[in-house]
Amino acid sequence: MSAFDPLDSANRTIHCPVAATLTRMDDPVLLTGATGRVGQAILGGIGDDYDWRLLDRDPPTGDPDHDYVVADVTDEDAVRDAVEGVGAVVHLAGDPRPEAPWESVLRNNIDGTKTVLDAAVDADVEKFVFASSNHAVGHYETARKPDLYRRDDDFRLDGTELPRPSNLYGVSKATGETLGRYYFDECDLSFVAVRIGNLTEGHPPINYERGQAMWLSYRDCAHLFDCCLEAEYGYEVVYGISDNDRKYYSLERAREVLGYDPRDNSAEWNDDERAAEDD
Repeated sequence: MSAFDPLDSANRTIHCPVAATLTRMDDPVLLTGATGRVGQAILGGIGDDYDWRLLDRDPPTGDPDHDYVVADVTDEDAVRDAVEGVGAVVHLAGDPRPEAPWESVLRNNIDGTKTVLDAAVDADVEKFVFASSNHAVGHYETARKPDLYRRDDDFRLDGTELPRPSNLYGVSKATGETLGRYYFDECDLSFVAVRIGNLTEGHPPINYERGQAMWLSYRDCAHLFDCCLEAEYGYEVVYGISDNDRKYYSLERAREVLGYDPRDNSAEWNDDERAAEDD
């Protein structure tokens, strides 16, 4: 469990006294929602770096490379069995549809997240990494678009702001962040919420200003979640985007606390071709 004092700060984000203290996670890591897009990006980048235990409600389509549990995150007994013996949980499972109805986000995203958090605390898990979303703060854009999508606009969200969800899916993600705050304060569970931007494989959307500003490449996604598993922190909310020239999400907390060092930039792409090579 974390050595951070829950009473250190009344702020929403706990600020660590030193930047990016890293330790290798040697225990198994539970990855829920493993067959989704974020899960595949993570496994594609760091699949060989951890002893993964995958959980998904859909059975594998082939022979999985890791332990695989077929279960729903609302199944308390199955989740407790899956969490037993792991050192960290990366929780991605839930209904990912921005238009998802309340009944679905309540069951799959809110109740499911609480079920996994309860199991993690009871199993003495060290770290909980929660896949939040840009939709948790979507209405910050309402009065500022399209200017905030452009390179010369200096508006930034940094993770200390309160949620302003743009749909019920965003409400469910904001609720997950608040549940994490409670479990950190009440149970001393290290918790980081990653407000994921626009994750696409290969290249960012073309001629789509919002997508360019919040693009997250697959390799940067894998690197960011790797940092979440290695760094020491108390409670954090960070943004999950690449180092785009256009951005309205700050990367400073992810850099400082997690050691995140993104390599990609949506400005370096021209249609399907990369316009600039890595150093």
